[in-house]
Amino acid sequence: MSASSVSVRTGIPYGASTPAGGAGRSVLEGAFALLAAVERAQGAGLTRLSSESGLPKATAHRLLEQLTALGAVERHAGGYRVGWRMFQLGQDWQPHPRLRSAAAEPARRLAELTGTAVGTAVLRRHRTLLVEWFPGSETAPTDRSPRPWYTAAGKACAATTPGHRLPPGPVPASWAQEAHDIRARGFAVDRGVLAPGAHCVAAPLYCAGDTPVAALFAVAGPAHRLERVADVVRRAGGCISARLRCERG
Repeated sequence: MSASSVSVRTGIPYGASTPAGGAGRSVLEGAFALLAAVERAQGAGLTRLSSESGLPKATAHRLLEQLTALGAVERHAGGYRVGWRMFQLGQDWQPHPRLRSAAAEPARRLAELTGTAVGTAVLRRHRTLLVEWFPGSETAPTDRSPRPWYTAAGKACAATTPGHRLPPGPVPASWAQEAHDIRARGFAVDRGVLAPGAHCVAAPLYCAGDTPVAALFAVAGPAHRLERVADVVRRAGGCISARLRCERG
């Protein structure tokens, strides 16, 4: 079927009926739902991806073929996984246009000074997204897949963002006090969430106003004194925030 015979609004062949009660999904909505399903279920086949994305099997197959041709998806062991093009595009994303330039030197110095893996992360849709990191001599994150919101970086952003709402569901009874402590001391901690067997310390990063644009984190092994790591992370975070404000001016 040619692209010209498919409705841009719905992604449904012209002349076909649309789902009852609505005009149906746009092509982009369907493609992104499919990409999200591929990301969640790496290596899954057409039947599962159709079910998880809510698309008819024929539509899912057609979109998968198009996404594969574009490099956004690739076939693997009888299923599909995220393709090289998505990795390439993702490398250029950052939550603030000057974050990478402002954070690069302080983060690299911090990694060299402490031996920890140091990076920046942001909280988006209740997930911690790793933007960039510099490996130290010890434990480092193994990939950039989204982490739970309650990493040190996620908690640092959540606690210092006015009006931030946690994901639906039960809120940890200790969160209100923990959020207060994070704001008071200027850093957050997780144990084994970002990297198994390691502690992570994170400090919020600001450009202007009282809402952080990201967080600086360091992944420390058991040989490190957490208090010392927290102190240098907080100071490095202040340096990056100052750079963001200066570049803004």
